[in-house]
Amino acid sequence: MAKQVRRSGAPRGRRYELSDEGFERLAPLLPTQGRGGRWNDHRTTLNGIFWVLNSGAPWRDMPERYGRWQSVYHRFRRWTRAGLFERMLRRLHVQLDDDGRIDWSVFDVDGSNVRAHAAAAGARKKGAKASPTTTPWDDPAEALARSFIW
Repeated sequence: MAKQVRRSGAPRGRRYELSDEGFERLAPLLPTQGRGGRWNDHRTTLNGIFWVLNSGAPWRDMPERYGRWQSVYHRFRRWTRAGLFERMLRRLHVQLDDDGRIDWSVFDVDGSNVRAHAAAAGARKKGAKASPTTTPWDDPAEALARSFIW
Protein backbone atom coordinates (compact mmCIF):
# COMPACT_ATOMS: atom_id res chain seq x y z
CA MET A 1 0.00 0.00 0.00
CA ALA A 2 1.46 3.35 -1.02
CA LYS A 3 1.64 6.11 1.55
CA GLN A 4 -0.73 8.96 1.01
CA VAL A 5 1.00 12.29 0.45
CA ARG A 6 -0.36 15.61 1.65
CA ARG A 7 -0.45 18.65 -0.59
CA SER A 8 2.59 19.95 1.27
CA GLY A 9 4.54 16.91 0.01
CA ALA A 10 4.98 15.38 3.48
CA PRO A 11 3.93 11.75 3.89
CA ARG A 12 0.71 11.32 5.79
CA GLY A 13 0.70 8.96 8.75
CA ARG A 14 -2.17 7.07 10.22
CA ARG A 15 -4.38 8.76 12.74
CA TYR A 16 -2.93 8.86 16.29
CA GLU A 17 0.45 7.41 15.24
CA LEU A 18 3.87 8.85 16.00
CA SER A 19 5.74 10.65 13.26
CA ASP A 20 9.35 9.69 12.56
CA GLU A 21 10.53 12.87 14.32
CA GLY A 22 8.31 12.15 17.34
CA PHE A 23 9.61 8.62 17.71
CA GLU A 24 13.24 9.77 17.35
CA ARG A 25 12.69 12.12 20.29
CA LEU A 26 11.19 9.36 22.47
CA ALA A 27 13.38 6.40 21.48
CA PRO A 28 16.25 7.14 23.91
CA LEU A 29 13.83 7.01 26.85
CA LEU A 30 12.42 3.59 26.01
CA PRO A 31 13.72 0.51 27.84
CA THR A 32 16.18 -1.77 26.09
CA GLN A 33 15.63 -5.48 25.52
CA GLY A 34 17.15 -7.57 28.26
CA ARG A 35 17.35 -11.29 28.64
CA GLY A 36 14.27 -13.35 27.96
CA GLY A 37 11.64 -13.28 25.27
CA ARG A 38 11.54 -10.95 22.30
CA TRP A 39 9.50 -7.77 22.80
CA ASN A 40 7.16 -6.24 20.30
CA ASP A 41 8.54 -3.19 18.54
CA HIS A 42 8.34 -0.13 20.84
CA ARG A 43 7.03 2.16 18.11
CA THR A 44 4.24 -0.24 17.17
CA THR A 45 3.32 -0.63 20.85
CA LEU A 46 3.31 3.15 21.44
CA ASN A 47 1.12 3.62 18.37
CA GLY A 48 -1.31 1.04 19.77
CA ILE A 49 -1.36 2.80 23.14
CA PHE A 50 -1.95 6.18 21.51
CA TRP A 51 -4.68 4.72 19.29
CA VAL A 52 -6.62 3.42 22.31
CA LEU A 53 -6.10 6.56 24.42
CA ASN A 54 -7.05 8.94 21.61
CA SER A 55 -9.95 6.97 20.16
CA GLY A 56 -11.50 6.12 23.52
CA ALA A 57 -12.10 2.57 22.33
CA PRO A 58 -11.70 -0.41 24.65
CA TRP A 59 -8.34 -2.19 24.56
CA ARG A 60 -9.98 -5.24 22.97
CA ASP A 61 -11.00 -3.13 19.95
CA MET A 62 -7.45 -2.02 19.18
CA PRO A 63 -6.54 -2.85 15.54
CA GLU A 64 -4.45 -6.01 15.10
CA ARG A 65 -1.69 -4.11 13.30
CA TYR A 66 -0.45 -2.98 16.75
CA GLY A 67 -0.09 -6.53 18.07
CA ARG A 68 -2.03 -8.40 20.71
CA TRP A 69 -4.12 -6.02 22.78
CA GLN A 70 -3.10 -7.80 26.00
CA SER A 71 0.59 -7.21 25.28
CA VAL A 72 0.05 -3.53 24.49
CA TYR A 73 -2.13 -3.06 27.58
CA HIS A 74 0.37 -4.78 29.90
CA ARG A 75 3.24 -2.69 28.56
CA PHE A 76 1.14 0.47 28.99
CA ARG A 77 0.45 -0.45 32.63
CA ARG A 78 4.10 -1.34 33.29
CA TRP A 79 5.39 1.88 31.72
CA THR A 80 2.78 3.97 33.56
CA ARG A 81 3.79 2.50 36.93
CA ALA A 82 7.46 3.06 36.10
CA GLY A 83 6.81 6.76 35.30
CA LEU A 84 7.95 6.44 31.68
CA PHE A 85 5.21 8.65 30.24
CA GLU A 86 5.95 11.41 32.75
CA ARG A 87 9.63 11.33 31.75
CA MET A 88 8.61 11.44 28.08
CA LEU A 89 6.45 14.51 28.63
CA ARG A 90 9.19 16.28 30.59
CA ARG A 91 11.77 15.52 27.90
CA LEU A 92 9.46 16.66 25.10
CA HIS A 93 8.60 19.83 26.98
CA VAL A 94 12.26 20.76 27.45
CA GLN A 95 13.29 19.83 23.88
CA LEU A 96 10.40 21.63 22.22
CA ASP A 97 10.95 24.72 24.39
CA ASP A 98 14.66 24.72 23.51
CA ASP A 99 13.74 24.46 19.81
CA GLY A 100 11.36 27.43 20.17
CA ARG A 101 8.36 25.29 19.23
CA ILE A 102 6.25 26.17 22.28
CA ASP A 103 4.35 29.42 22.04
CA TRP A 104 4.07 30.55 25.66
CA SER A 105 1.72 33.38 24.68
CA VAL A 106 -1.12 30.87 24.21
CA PHE A 107 -0.81 29.49 27.75
CA ASP A 108 -3.00 31.16 30.33
CA VAL A 109 -3.42 30.27 33.97
CA ASP A 110 -6.63 31.62 35.40
CA GLY A 111 -6.76 31.75 39.18
CA SER A 112 -10.30 33.08 39.41
CA ASN A 113 -13.29 31.00 40.31
CA VAL A 114 -17.01 31.41 40.00
CA ARG A 115 -19.39 30.24 42.70
CA ALA A 116 -22.30 28.19 41.53
CA HIS A 117 -25.78 29.21 42.55
CA ALA A 118 -27.14 27.19 45.48
CA ALA A 119 -29.77 25.58 43.23
CA ALA A 120 -27.04 24.24 40.97
CA ALA A 121 -25.68 22.24 43.86
CA GLY A 122 -29.01 20.59 44.59
CA ALA A 123 -29.95 22.83 47.49
CA ARG A 124 -33.52 22.59 48.73
CA LYS A 125 -35.79 25.35 47.50
CA LYS A 126 -37.46 27.58 50.05
CA GLY A 127 -40.75 26.10 51.26
CA ALA A 128 -40.12 22.75 49.56
CA LYS A 129 -40.65 19.62 51.59
CA ALA A 130 -37.63 17.53 52.40
CA SER A 131 -37.31 14.32 50.43
CA PRO A 132 -38.21 11.21 52.40
CA THR A 133 -35.28 9.61 54.13
CA THR A 134 -34.23 6.20 52.96
CA THR A 135 -33.91 3.34 55.36
CA PRO A 136 -31.42 0.51 55.06
CA TRP A 137 -32.73 -2.87 54.02
CA ASP A 138 -33.31 -5.41 56.75
CA ASP A 139 -31.86 -8.17 54.62
CA PRO A 140 -28.58 -7.29 52.75
CA ALA A 141 -29.19 -10.11 50.26
CA GLU A 142 -32.54 -8.56 49.32
CA ALA A 143 -30.88 -5.20 48.80
CA LEU A 144 -28.26 -6.78 46.53
CA ALA A 145 -30.94 -8.58 44.54
CA ARG A 146 -32.92 -5.36 44.11
CA SER A 147 -29.81 -3.52 42.86
CA PHE A 148 -29.56 -6.02 40.02
CA ILE A 149 -33.27 -5.83 39.20
CA TRP A 150 -33.48 -2.03 39.01
